[in-house]
Amino acid sequence: MLDGVTTPDGSILFDGCDTIVKLWAKRCKEKAGHTAHREKEYGIWQSYSWTDFYEHARWIGQAFMEMGLRHGECVQILSEDRREWIYIDLAVASIGAIPTGVYTTDSADQLAYLVNDSQAKFLIIENDEQLDKFLEARDKMPGLQKAIVLEREGLRDFHDEQVMFYDELLLMGRKAQEKHPNRFEQALEQVQPEDTRMLVYTSGTTGPPKGAMITHRNMMFQLVSAETLLDVSSEDEQLCFLPLCHVLERIFSVEQPIRAGAVVNFAESPETVFDNLREVAPTLFTAVPRLWEKMYSRIMIMRSEATPMGRVVFDWAIKQGLKKAAAKENGKSLDPISGLSHALADWLVLSNIRSMLGMTRIRRGTTGAAPISPDLLRWFAGIGVPLSEGFGMTETAGVATVNDPRNNRIGTVGPALPGCEVKIAEDGEILIKGGNIFKGYWNRPEKTAETMSPDGYLLTGDIGEIDDNGCLRITGRKKDIIITAGGKNITPAEIESKLKFSPYISDAVVIGDKRKYLTCLIMIDQENVEKFAQDKQIPFSDFASLAHAKEVVNLIREVVTETNAEFARVEQIKDFRLIDVLLTAEDEELTPTMKLKRGFVEKRHKALIDQMY
Repeated sequence: MLDGVTTPDGSILFDGCDTIVKLWAKRCKEKAGHTAHREKEYGIWQSYSWTDFYEHARWIGQAFMEMGLRHGECVQILSEDRREWIYIDLAVASIGAIPTGVYTTDSADQLAYLVNDSQAKFLIIENDEQLDKFLEARDKMPGLQKAIVLEREGLRDFHDEQVMFYDELLLMGRKAQEKHPNRFEQALEQVQPEDTRMLVYTSGTTGPPKGAMITHRNMMFQLVSAETLLDVSSEDEQLCFLPLCHVLERIFSVEQPIRAGAVVNFAESPETVFDNLREVAPTLFTAVPRLWEKMYSRIMIMRSEATPMGRVVFDWAIKQGLKKAAAKENGKSLDPISGLSHALADWLVLSNIRSMLGMTRIRRGTTGAAPISPDLLRWFAGIGVPLSEGFGMTETAGVATVNDPRNNRIGTVGPALPGCEVKIAEDGEILIKGGNIFKGYWNRPEKTAETMSPDGYLLTGDIGEIDDNGCLRITGRKKDIIITAGGKNITPAEIESKLKFSPYISDAVVIGDKRKYLTCLIMIDQENVEKFAQDKQIPFSDFASLAHAKEVVNLIREVVTETNAEFARVEQIKDFRLIDVLLTAEDEELTPTMKLKRGFVEKRHKALIDQMY
C-alpha cells in the first residue's frame, strides 16, 4: 500500500491526500512530462502529458469560476469518451462543483430532464449532432446559462448567444489565470472529503433516473480498499471506451489511473473498440459482459470458417488451455507432459487468439455491470486471458466485491473489498455497508431512505449467498424472481447467462411469473447469425426476416435444448420467441451497458409472450 490511512475524523488518506482532486494535482506534478492520455487524430495516436492534463483543467476551472460557477453546482457533459471529458471532469471537481454526464444516446427530452433535475448551469456538448438536441430542447431548460461545444466542425458559421466553443472557454481560462494566478489552487485545497465528487444518474428502469451523489471520500475508499485486488502501476495502459458517465468507467479510466499514474488510451468510437484493442494491446481492460461475449463469438465464428484440420487443432489447443485453467482454479499444476502439450498449444493457437483480440499484453481483465457466464470466464482463462468478475452498483461507488486474478473463484463475484461489509438478509437480499456507500440521491431524500436499512446497510435489490471462502454469489435480482403458478421460485439470471454463452444469442429474458411454465424472449446476435445464414444460403432481406427464417429458429432451438439439459425440469424453457427488431443503445429496452430491461421488454413484446401461453 502506498499510504492508505483513515484519520480520526473519518477521512481516508491515500498518498497523503484526502480528496481525488488533491491526489490528481499531486500526480500531475510528479508525472509532469510523462504521458497521461493517448488519443487518435487523423488516424495517428497522439500523446498528451500530465502537464497538459493539469494546465487544461486549470484553464477550464478558471473559466467556469469567471462565469460564476459555484461550489456544489452541476455541469453536465454530453460527449463520447475523449481526453477533454476528463479535463472538464477534473476541472469542475477541483473548484468544488459537480461533474455529471449524459449518455450520447439520450434523446433531447432526456437531456432536458437531466439538466433540470441536476439544476446544471452549464452544459458541455461534443459536436453538431449533440448540439441539435440542445437546440431542440433548450426552451425546456430555463436554468441553463451556457452551452459549450467541443468541436467546431460543421459549425464554422454558427452563432448563438447561449453557445460558446471549447477554444473560447480555454482562452477565457488563460486570461483568468493571468488575473488570478492562485485562485484555482485555492479552490482545489478547499474541496472536502464529503463534497460530492460526481453525480451519476441511474438507468431509471423503475421510474425517472436518479442522481447518485458519490463523494471524494467514497472514491478515496475505492482507491485504498481495492489496491490489493485491483493493483495498477505507472507501467499499465488501458483502453477507455465505456461511457464516462457510468461509474464503472470513471473508476477504471479516471480514478485508478490518477492513483498510479497509468496511461489511458481513448477508443475512437464504440464501433472501433476491437480495432483499437489490437492497436493498443492494453495491460488492463475492463468491459461489460456483452463485449467479452462478442470477443468469444468472433473467435468461434473464425473457427467455423477454418479447414477441418484447422478446427481439429483449434479444439485440441482450447482443450489444453482449459485443462491448465481448471488445474489453476483447483490450486494445482499440470504434470510435465500436459505442461508441454499446453506450451505447444499456446505457441500454435492460443497466442494467436490473444493477438487477434488485442490481448497480447493483458495482465488483468475485469468484467462487471451485468452477470457473465462462468463458462465464458473459463474459456478466457483457457486462452490465457485472466478475467475476473466483480460486483457493484452506482450506489456502492462502483465496486463492492471483486475476484483476485491470482485466486479467481469463478461462479462468484469475489470477496468484499477490505473495509466493506456484505451480508445476506433473511429473504436473500444482499446488504452492503462501508465507506463506498453513496451519500444519497440528489434532491430525493425519500428515495435515499427507501434504499437504506435502519442500521445503515444499502439494500441492493440483488439476491445471493456467501460461500465458505467469503465470496459472494449473485443469483439474481429480487424483483426478477419468477414464482410459477405451481409456487416454484426461480431466478432467471443463471438460465439467461447459459443461453448467452452461445455465439448466436446476444441476450435473453426468461418469462414465467405466475404462469405454468417458463418461456423466453431471445435477441439473436446479428453479425454471427447473418454469417450463419450466408454460409447456409438462407435468404433474408433484413433483421426481421433473418429472425423469422425457419433455419435460424431451429438453430436457436438447438441452443435452448442444450441449455435445458443443464437445469431441472421446472427450470427448463418450454417455448421461445425471437425479438425481430434490432435493438441499439438508443432503444428504451437496452441500458447504456447493453443489458435488456426486463420490464420494458415484457411490455413492448407482450404479443410475443402471449403467443407462448
